[in-house]
Amino acid sequence: MKPLVLGALGVMWLACSSCSNRDADLPAAYRDIPVPEQQLAAPGARQRGRQLFLEHCALCHGDQADGKGVRREGLSRAPRDFTSMAWRQSTSPRHVYFAIREGVRGTPMPSWKALDDRDIWDLVAYVLSVGAPS
Repeated sequence: MKPLVLGALGVMWLACSSCSNRDADLPAAYRDIPVPEQQLAAPGARQRGRQLFLEHCALCHGDQADGKGVRREGLSRAPRDFTSMAWRQSTSPRHVYFAIREGVRGTPMPSWKALDDRDIWDLVAYVLSVGAPS
């Protein structure tokens, strides 16, 4: 029963985070982008996201998504630690989507415009699941 409760809490968090003013600082094109809550809550999306993460992100962010990748040394700014509860509570699915799609200005985080929307949302699903309370 525990996974069912956590799944319901995760969906409620995603629903609340996608409708808050938390996204007001995003460019207009991203502020109102529909958030696929069912996809973000789906175990299959998280699994696909993990595979994409290992392929595209783990060199900097680490296999455990803790910011301790082999390429972190020498970067001008440490890679994001996605296991951080503080980060998780301060972000939203749209912010994560935007960071992946556009990169993060002033940091080594590149844009991943070559990935399609489904892939990016799968990455969002995985990244948001990493630091989820168990």
